[in-house]
Amino acid sequence: MVHEGAETVLLLAPDEPGFWPHVTAQPEFADGAKDPLDRWSKRVIGALAAAHGGRAIFPSDGPPYPPVFRWALASGEAFSAPVGMMVHVRMGLMASLRGALALPGALPLPDPAPHPCTECAAPCRTACPVAALGPEGYNTAACHAFLNTAEGANCLSGGCLARRACPLSKSYGRLAEQSAWHMRQFHK
Repeated sequence: MVHEGAETVLLLAPDEPGFWPHVTAQPEFADGAKDPLDRWSKRVIGALAAAHGGRAIFPSDGPPYPPVFRWALASGEAFSAPVGMMVHVRMGLMASLRGALALPGALPLPDPAPHPCTECAAPCRTACPVAALGPEGYNTAACHAFLNTAEGANCLSGGCLARRACPLSKSYGRLAEQSAWHMRQFHK
């Protein structure tokens, strides 16, 4: 998307399948230090920014935090799903933005895609056993409480049931072990 100041902001996300085996083989996952995925993202996206005369932006930069969700919605490739999360036209509810490149100048942008949920039966709405997700917001306390139960083990080991219920998510190719890693980071 084109940002103020005649910059084009390119949002960067994992490309599946294949991302998880690649990233977990990187030095950040072997050194035992905290936040390996964020550190890898900063190293790789920072190098891309330097190589292309741009600047790297990360969702964790702040406060104030960059409006990454708003940028994603403005891209015409991501939309608000019935459960209030971001849904991407290819990644479904497995969308994970690792960062952005702000490049000088206004690059040509693709035409916006149609909203992927328009013709969908929205199985994401009923997939969460505790209805922690919805258009009114995310009930993180209910989600964490559920993850502490035996029934919540399925979400911890394979990822959020609502994310997994999305037909686009199912076709994206994200590995269950990647989703499990993210769930463990979320549920610390």
